[in-house]
Amino acid sequence: MNDTPATMRLHDTVRDEVVPFEPGPEVSMYVCGITPYDATHLGHAFTYLTFDLVIRRLEDLGHSVRMVRNVTDVDDSILPKARELKVDYRSLAAVEMAHFDADMEALNMRPASVEPWATLSIEPMLDLIQRLSDAGHTYTVDGTTFFDVSTDDDFGSLSGYDEDTMLSLAAERGGHPDDPRHRNPLDFVLWQPSANDEPAWNSPFGPGRPGWHIECSAMAMDNLSDTIDLHGGGDDLVFPHHECEEAQSRCATGEPLARHWMHVGMVAYEGTKMSKSLGNLVFVRMLRNLHDPRALRLAMLGHHYRAGFEWFDTDIDDGITRLSRLVDAARRPCGPDPAPTLAAVRAALDDDLDAPTARKAIDVLAGAIIAHAGDDPTAPSGLRQAAGLLGIQLDEEPSGDSPSGT
Repeated sequence: MNDTPATMRLHDTVRDEVVPFEPGPEVSMYVCGITPYDATHLGHAFTYLTFDLVIRRLEDLGHSVRMVRNVTDVDDSILPKARELKVDYRSLAAVEMAHFDADMEALNMRPASVEPWATLSIEPMLDLIQRLSDAGHTYTVDGTTFFDVSTDDDFGSLSGYDEDTMLSLAAERGGHPDDPRHRNPLDFVLWQPSANDEPAWNSPFGPGRPGWHIECSAMAMDNLSDTIDLHGGGDDLVFPHHECEEAQSRCATGEPLARHWMHVGMVAYEGTKMSKSLGNLVFVRMLRNLHDPRALRLAMLGHHYRAGFEWFDTDIDDGITRLSRLVDAARRPCGPDPAPTLAAVRAALDDDLDAPTARKAIDVLAGAIIAHAGDDPTAPSGLRQAAGLLGIQLDEEPSGDSPSGT
């Protein structure tokens, strides 16, 4: 733990500026999890690395963190995939979550304090929909219950997008703004009838299954509180997912869902946006089976979380080289005073999670140790501590399945 009082400053999506993040001793955090119908890719890893760094720094400052990360095991993505593969959606989810957990462990990510699965959280969802219905925020057409955005004067305030932008993104990201049943094009599904081969639950709104957005609101509120300290995910979730989450939660409770919203930039692959449709996803499992996963983590740490980045196949080589130097330096007997490096890493993380600057600080210390620049015997342990703030363990064997390059 760091004994020096400090405050993290993090970008807040609603205010669109870097502001102090000053939670109490116990921090409540909700990070949107995966829909487990395919393997973990670099975009997932970069997002969860970001929040892992937040957690590590908060813990270093003396906070305890309760991080909830959901599993969306029923929605409009996983059900068609299960149908295509001719497998039960629950079996598909179980297999992919086992792979995801192994990927997160290999990358040394902090595990979630609680990991609710959507299919085990139906009652909280129904309770939330009922509260919205009682307050006059819903309507039902042909068995589908919608949220009426015209009843929320602040709809759009999280993203700050104008209506045309919201309509375009809704159509692109799973919404149906042209649905003739809508009172307003931006209305969204809370509860819907299930197809014959889809799971269904009984409800006051008819048999069926939940919409995507209501799942996260219910799981966040059920496992944390009506208002949490920090909510985040990839910046592709700003709209519609997080906008709709915030709207329905606020309309049900009268309070904002989160005090601070934080979003992570997207990862491209050699100049092209990574996407399943293009077949250019870079999978974590493939990389960690070929290389020490610490090298992958180091490679990702070279990018600021809000900027996103392009991944090139040669990027892992840089991570391998950096890891080799760090491991070498951590085994040396002495070097310069590590205190300035520890301070620099902490200051960088406090400055809107400036991971590239933090990584540079440990690189500089490692280089100085290797160059015999100092006789402080605490230098190697200080380097290990500084690297540990970034989740890089220098005193353990690699955790990949068959790593190489170190």
